[in-house]
Amino acid sequence: MDELLNDFIAETRDMAQALSGAIVAWEAAPGDRERLDEIFRFVHTVKGNSGFFDLPRLEQLSHAAEGALAEVRAGARTADTALVNAVLAVIDRIGELVQALETGEPPASGDDAQLIDALSSAPVFEAAAEAAAPEPEARKSVRSIRLSVDLLDRMMSGVSDAVLARNELARRLRDAPRDVAVEAAFERVSACIAEIRDGITRTRMQRIDSLFSGLPRLVRDLSAELGKQVRLDVDGGDVELDREMIEMIRDPLTHIVRNAIDHGIESPEERAAAGKKAAGTLKVSARQAGNQILIEVADDGRGIDGEALVRTAKAAGLISAEHAERLGPAQKLALIFTPSLSTAERVTAISGRGVGMDVVRANIERIGGVVDIDSRPSQGVRLCIRVPLTLTIIPALTITAGGQVFAIPRSAIDEILRASSVRIDRVGEAEIATVRDRRLPLVALSALLGIDSATPRAEQKIVLLKPAGSRIYALAVEAVHDHEELVVKPAAPAVMAAGLYAGTTLADDGSPILLLDPSGMAKCAGIDFNESEIERALQGNAAEAEAARETSLLLFRGFDGCRRAVPVAVVERIEDVAAEAVSFGAGKLRVAIGERILPLAGCEAGPAEGKLRILRLTDGVAQIAYGFAEVIDIRSLVLELQPAPAPGEIAGVALIDGVQVELLDPHWLFAAHADAASSQAAPVCALPEGDPWVDNMLRPLIESLGYRIAGAGEGADVVIALDGDDAPADAHVVRIRASAEGESGIYRYDRAGLIGALSAAKGSAHG
Repeated sequence: MDELLNDFIAETRDMAQALSGAIVAWEAAPGDRERLDEIFRFVHTVKGNSGFFDLPRLEQLSHAAEGALAEVRAGARTADTALVNAVLAVIDRIGELVQALETGEPPASGDDAQLIDALSSAPVFEAAAEAAAPEPEARKSVRSIRLSVDLLDRMMSGVSDAVLARNELARRLRDAPRDVAVEAAFERVSACIAEIRDGITRTRMQRIDSLFSGLPRLVRDLSAELGKQVRLDVDGGDVELDREMIEMIRDPLTHIVRNAIDHGIESPEERAAAGKKAAGTLKVSARQAGNQILIEVADDGRGIDGEALVRTAKAAGLISAEHAERLGPAQKLALIFTPSLSTAERVTAISGRGVGMDVVRANIERIGGVVDIDSRPSQGVRLCIRVPLTLTIIPALTITAGGQVFAIPRSAIDEILRASSVRIDRVGEAEIATVRDRRLPLVALSALLGIDSATPRAEQKIVLLKPAGSRIYALAVEAVHDHEELVVKPAAPAVMAAGLYAGTTLADDGSPILLLDPSGMAKCAGIDFNESEIERALQGNAAEAEAARETSLLLFRGFDGCRRAVPVAVVERIEDVAAEAVSFGAGKLRVAIGERILPLAGCEAGPAEGKLRILRLTDGVAQIAYGFAEVIDIRSLVLELQPAPAPGEIAGVALIDGVQVELLDPHWLFAAHADAASSQAAPVCALPEGDPWVDNMLRPLIESLGYRIAGAGEGADVVIALDGDDAPADAHVVRIRASAEGESGIYRYDRAGLIGALSAAKGSAHG
């Protein structure tokens, strides 16, 4: 009996939830017989089941509603607003009573008699003679069964294990002698497993129409309460989404719709004065784009006043007047997500545009989604929610760190690079990866997880990650394996408490794999992605005027203990050199770095032993070295420089974080220290294209010798040619062979020979 009652409760709850939209649609089109029949069938079913389970209150309410709707079906009554309100009230009371049955709480104590009387208060007129109510058309029977989510999870787990066993069997078959009959049988089993897995996956999916079904009632009630006219347009209800995702989106979507009606769409009088139709339009749509679902909510109301948001933010002390001037239109709109920021003249019980929008975004980002906003003054607002298709099956990239396999959500991956193609510098205790002139924080996964890595950094891979709503950072891993569709489950509470993981899954061989959380890793590594949207706007999307005013500086401490700074733009790299590499010669202090000798500034003599830390500074042509004690930080700020009384190594002094900092004068440094020879234009070298060895091994050596690599179609002083490649007859050609045996050209790993040939070619180019 309990099982039957549970089925009745679940069925009634689902039907009542979907029915509110049907009633609102019936009110708009009273002649829609299909809607009327749908509502009638619901109350008729509830009446019959209530009698069976001995639930008198439910039976009386549903019987009264059935009688009123039967009169409408017979043509003896009209479907006016009073009747629709009465039917909605009865269905709401039925929902309350069913919920009380489910939770075991005392049932609602409202006056059922008043609701029943309201059903009969609408006018009734005599139906014409032979006017019997036609029976609803017979519906095609749909076979269905109710299953608990726990059972679906167990079924999914079993199928996942079958998939892993299939993959392991496939590996063993590849290693065994070939047997055509066995391979054919395996293919049939594999196809069956794939079909079963797809079927069970689909059972977790639900039409997003179940999310949209309550919107017509919500829009109707809010419009009536606020005295507004709103036409709801819903599209994309057939799109399917994971059931858990639907429940997680329900509250944010409701809040957005409430905002649109309360503060977005104007009153009929305001719309008429603005030349608009009296009834506003609210469009809610859904569509699938790849492995994401896009849900858009758009209204044709007054739009969001970005300037009003800025004024409110300044008044609340959230931004300074200087920062406010540098905000572009998009950044002004982004202020809507700042906690407790609103332009509403009064706070209502319905909504507050800006109040709570930070919670909406946080809830969406918690499930791996993103919220975008666009507004046009007097034309309306469009909000777009992008969420993953499912929480249980996630496209992921498998990687290795410290000899262990992990997975990263594919949606967070921006790019994958070889570590050898990325310049990596250490600034204090942190590492910075420079990727095509972008400087990104670098996190070594093995170090973050506290496990040893035996793979040299040059042989590792760099994965650029962009968590939802955050900036890009770089993750160093030992190896990248493959993209896979992984069935993800929650990890143990102790594991999840670490803040690094988003769940767990299994590899093909049955071994467990932890799914990494890109946002959690950034937070644990000390990369702050929790700054306000204001700071994101100021740091990530600086206007041209701001870029012209701000200077990116490397702060360091000199050997005399003074704090100094140098523009990051002139810093080529930071490196350590041995004490014996520093000597005084030809009237200057110099340092030998590789095959080059650079002038050395910043110190009067080299260290007696150990190493010297230097900045390699460049003006684009020449290079000089500058000795220093330690790096402090990299900062981007607007300088108020107090100039030095006379030209020299120090251009002036500025106050940074309350401390006086001396700013180096790069122009004076290069004029005083750069050698005339090094100031000449760098010779140009042309390299073969598309060869990994050339890109990863040869190019760094050539650049270290002072060459500039030729661009496409550019002439060159020296041309590198591989075995079998053609080379211009009138060019200085250095030919390289792949084999150690041979007489023509230079063996690719003959370092001394390569340096000698390139140095000679460089001298010839400058001669």
